[in-house]
Amino acid sequence: MLSFLCRTIVQALQFDIREVTAENFEAYALRLFQYQYSEVNVYRQYVDLLRVKPSNVCHLNQIPFLPISFFKSQRVSDGRNPEAVFLSSTTTGSTPSKHHVRDLKLYELACLEGFKRVYGDPREWCFLALLPSYLERGNSSLVWMVNALMRQSKNPDNGFFLHDFENLTHTVKRVEAAGMQAMVIGVAYALLDWAETWAHQGVLNHTVIMETGGMKGRRKEMVKEEMHAVLMNAFGVKSVHAEYGMTELLSQAYSKGGGVYRCPSWMKVSTRDLNDPFHQPGVNETGVINIIDLANQYSCAFIATDDLGKVHTDGTFEILGRLDYSEMRGCNLLVG
Repeated sequence: MLSFLCRTIVQALQFDIREVTAENFEAYALRLFQYQYSEVNVYRQYVDLLRVKPSNVCHLNQIPFLPISFFKSQRVSDGRNPEAVFLSSTTTGSTPSKHHVRDLKLYELACLEGFKRVYGDPREWCFLALLPSYLERGNSSLVWMVNALMRQSKNPDNGFFLHDFENLTHTVKRVEAAGMQAMVIGVAYALLDWAETWAHQGVLNHTVIMETGGMKGRRKEMVKEEMHAVLMNAFGVKSVHAEYGMTELLSQAYSKGGGVYRCPSWMKVSTRDLNDPFHQPGVNETGVINIIDLANQYSCAFIATDDLGKVHTDGTFEILGRLDYSEMRGCNLLVG
């Protein structure tokens, strides 16, 4: 049975992430840390391994971040029955991450409210998805998120297009002609494939192109700036937007261009030193990304990722790449 403290934490945070602000973020994070130390076995073991006493954790920078690799090898949850288990995308032979999500309503709230704060009411958008690799494998948190946006939108032109570039092009042109706001959400390689078929179809005036990730082994890797330049040139748009999320998170950060991401108020990004995971680099200095996602109430809200990046003074951040051999080093880097 949950202790009185644990019940208080759940009642204070569940369905209430909209009330998290810069001023009260630390208080919510500290209370959630105490709950997850108590209820999430693998996180408690990790914190104990670091010889951190929860009673001594009084500030945000004292909270340990769990290496993201644990989502591949352990069940990172409070042990109660999940409503869904999301799997990450993988390369051949690699192990997927698993996120046991106990409350899909909380995930939906984080998705919709996070989108609304950047782009406005989802009901004013038409959502067109180009996510073939995610659809093909199933159990994708990204597909679930886009479906949630489509359910809210209720636009009759919403849809997933897999590899049907011709139908996608016809739909985009029809929505453009109607002057309707549309968003094409796609993985990078599929957007590039579509761009090659678009030639001379016209400039997009009402449609946002949003990329959600890399090549997934389908095309030659290219730096994000180059990839965005190709897409901007093909579709005649001034910027390519981007979504930063992952299977292990329930929240997303968005970029409206230039690769600079902004978090919702209940999500915070910081960096750790490449060689000393307990040292935090200064503002605008490159480091490895740590994330606090207060929507991750029943798994772990404090995650040490394998992404390289930098955080700016206003809290926005950039992603610059990934750690080499992150599959092998993710755990050792912090524990060693």
